[in-house]
Amino acid sequence: MADSSNTRLTIAILALGGQGGGVLADWIQDVARAEGWLAQGTSVPGVAQRTGSTVYYVELAKDDGSGRLPVMAQMPMPGDVDVVVASELMETGRALLRGFSTAGRTTLIGSTHRIYAIGEKQAMGDGRGNGDKILDAAQTRSKRFIGFDMEAATERAGSVISATMFGALAGSGALPFPTETFRKAIEHSGIAVPSNLKGFAEGFACAQQTAVTKPVEAVHAVPVPTTARGRELAQRIAAALPQPAHVHALHGVARLMDYQDGDYAALYLDRLETVAALDAAPFDLTVEAARHLALWMSYEDTIRVADLKTRTARIDRVRGEVKAQDDQILSITEFMHPRLREVCETLPAGIGSRILASPGLTRQLGRFFTKGRHVETTGLRWFLALRMLARMRALRRRSLRYSEEQARIETWLDLVRAEALRDRAVALELVKCQRLIKGYGDTFERGLANYERIAAAHRQQTLPASRIAALRDLALADDKSAALDAALAKTG
Repeated sequence: MADSSNTRLTIAILALGGQGGGVLADWIQDVARAEGWLAQGTSVPGVAQRTGSTVYYVELAKDDGSGRLPVMAQMPMPGDVDVVVASELMETGRALLRGFSTAGRTTLIGSTHRIYAIGEKQAMGDGRGNGDKILDAAQTRSKRFIGFDMEAATERAGSVISATMFGALAGSGALPFPTETFRKAIEHSGIAVPSNLKGFAEGFACAQQTAVTKPVEAVHAVPVPTTARGRELAQRIAAALPQPAHVHALHGVARLMDYQDGDYAALYLDRLETVAALDAAPFDLTVEAARHLALWMSYEDTIRVADLKTRTARIDRVRGEVKAQDDQILSITEFMHPRLREVCETLPAGIGSRILASPGLTRQLGRFFTKGRHVETTGLRWFLALRMLARMRALRRRSLRYSEEQARIETWLDLVRAEALRDRAVALELVKCQRLIKGYGDTFERGLANYERIAAAHRQQTLPASRIAALRDLALADDKSAALDAALAKTG
């Protein structure tokens, strides 16, 4: 319990749009007023969808009976915050960067789960912020740090994260108010009282723990074949590939059967076995090839994108994320901007290549694909259109994109196999260069171009493994390829 002699308390709440930070601030003020304190709440909105967060500020003052009203601040000031509540790990980091949490004074209550920022998602490589550094800083730059996975706690309770944060605040004892007053604030609001009380109880219990609990990393179970063809391919993996590569190969087969069919998954194993034949213990080359070959062979074309966007599992996931109730209608609006090239790549190879090779046809048809559009994929019209496109999977092998990608994959594997005979370390780094090739549209073309430049430099100069790895890291460092350009120019 906080020191009851303290006549002024300041609270900063950092939350994302839709997480109920304003509701939490209102609850805190209701609790204080019910206990005879003066309360004021303000907020400074940020930009939605993880490019910024809203900071809610609540200041509480004990009524001294003099009739004089205190002058309260409009914003939290560095070094002058008693309690910080953050709804996500990077929001905890922002609170630390802004100086809201002070060692010896602040009770810091933060979730340890992650919602990735746009900048992290846009990175060519792994752009995720270092969560462990934030947790370490939270421990040293606060009087007490209460950290747990609020998203998981909210899911367990079937509630909303604002109720979980409210329960954690009550459980922390940072405010000098009885727990029952916190509960009554939820009851008096009259909104989703049963579920909010469950979330409150879950947050309260988590705040009583003495150790900071980190979110558990998701573990992807090894696929278990459910069809005769799948079992046949699994037996082939066990018989023909080294044991360290089995897990990746099983995932690869499952992915490619879902992407195309059993014959395509068998082609994957045909290719992978040629690499394994040139490998030796500890079989790192085969392990990485199993993963990266599956990723390249399941390249994202318009057929794949249409299929993924209309799957029942995806719609169910979105319903869960927005916590839509069974009696609520969910509408999903997507931004789509297929270019003429992507449309032509879906067509039979002869037709698609002929259109792209003709300046006149490209100019005439290209004007229909200059602007993106927002489409409601949960509406009947666009849902059916995308399902029809997804069903073109049976025709994928005849498409221009398929012929282009298979040729690129074979060229890559030829280079890897040639280097495996000379230097397996170099071959391994060339396999890992597949990381550059991802997504679709401009992202795909930029990554492919970077890979091809590195491969061309290697063919010209036979680069050592360390140099290939360094060039790959430079290509992943920024989306303009400026660092890679400079390094390749220096290499000559």
